Amino acid sequence: MKNILIATIASFVLLSCSASSEPEQPIVTPPANLESLQTAYFASGCFWCVEAIFESVNGVEEAVSGYAGGTSKNPTYMEVSAGRTNHAETVKVYYDSSVVKFETLVDVFFNSHDPTTLNQQGPDRGPQYRSIAFYQTPEERRIIETKIEELLIDGVFSKITTQVVAHDTFWEAEGYHQDYERNNPGNGYVQNVSIPRLNKFKRKMPEVLK
Repeated sequence: MKNILIATIASFVLLSCSASSEPEQPIVTPPANLESLQTAYFASGCFWCVEAIFESVNGVEEAVSGYAGGTSKNPTYMEVSAGRTNHAETVKVYYDSSVVKFETLVDVFFNSHDPTTLNQQGPDRGPQYRSIAFYQTPEERRIIETKIEELLIDGVFSKITTQVVAHDTFWEAEGYHQDYERNNPGNGYVQNVSIPRLNKFKRKMPEVLK
């Protein structure tokens, strides 16, 4: 029984977002010509998964992994993954609003994770994996809150733990986290968590894909 318990714990650790800390493939530098695009910020679990999901959406030019919602400056992955900074793993989405609207990005957010689990997404647990929809304007806040109300009224979810938070500061994550799913297709977490999560989203919203 003890050996089974140890094996179960080991499996959980290996399949958590914080288990991998070194790059397995060359890092791809994001394109620099993003200044003309709009931005949005979402946290919904491991940023490796969230980044890949948003980058699959038509009109999204780039998604960058990072940290937001905390209090300390210049947080590191080790600090955030240990839950010491109150930051959440967050993705900064660069998008062309003439192609995809903020409302659609909010739909993508709610259709690509479980907003009912507090401080948890799949095997990843802790406040760094909590669900947050950040807003930068009163209109964005209205859109997010209206969507939450609709989901509850329609019975899609019985409860929603997503925080609706004014965006403050986004700290870009270390280089090896960027495009992690794309650069590390053989990683155990990517194979067993990230890719299935991405494919599940694609089945739910095929109309928004590139």
